[in-house]
Amino acid sequence: MLRLIVLCLVLAVPARAEDIVLGLSRDSVQITTNFSGSEILIFGAIRREAPVPDGTMGLIVTVEGPSEPVMVYQKDRIAGIWVNARDVEIEAAPVFYAVASTAPLTDILDDGADRRHHVSINRAIRSIWARVTHGDVREFVEAVIRIRQNSGLYTLNEGAVSIDGDTLFSAQVELPPNLIEGLYKTRIFLTRDGDVVSSYETDIPVHKVGLERFLYNLSRQQPLVYGLMSLAIATFAGWAAATAFRAVRGS
Repeated sequence: MLRLIVLCLVLAVPARAEDIVLGLSRDSVQITTNFSGSEILIFGAIRREAPVPDGTMGLIVTVEGPSEPVMVYQKDRIAGIWVNARDVEIEAAPVFYAVASTAPLTDILDDGADRRHHVSINRAIRSIWARVTHGDVREFVEAVIRIRQNSGLYTLNEGAVSIDGDTLFSAQVELPPNLIEGLYKTRIFLTRDGDVVSSYETDIPVHKVGLERFLYNLSRQQPLVYGLMSLAIATFAGWAAATAFRAVRGS
């Protein structure tokens, strides 16, 4: 079935020397109250007008979430107390960034192509260095990358893109449960001997639905009502727990 879908996509797109045709298992992601993460299957094909060119081929898939400002602090021990001694404000960094590839990036993507297209995690984040206000840029940006890698928000899966016969490819990208709303940019890069020869880009909308959407809108549009409702729920929960505890002790 997947091969049939890919074949239809190939026939529907005007041909170039070497072109990427992309498909997605879903065109949006919905965040509900019991959302625990999701997976997106990214599949497609490479359409060619001529025989397969010479050179080492690679395929790289990136999924990038919305960007937001990040304040990074460095703590130092002063007079026996840990305090925020230095800080750097990063104007924009993606809240989620995933990279999957057919092989190690150092084997299929040279540094010049990475600088131009901001493919790797380091390059995608370091492209914002010019807008950092002050401080040791490299140290602070690497701290953002390390923290978000540890929390699963930045991932690198080398070898996770499978390719069949130099034509059909597929990859699965895992989305964590703590996604935020927005457009998640998906990019596919086809490389030859480390240089990008073709690319494709599309967006995956991520949005809240149901109760999550109602509570989100209420907190933004009527914060006083949202706060009072939260207080009432907390008060009721405390009263119910105390009542149940007294009933258990009394029995």
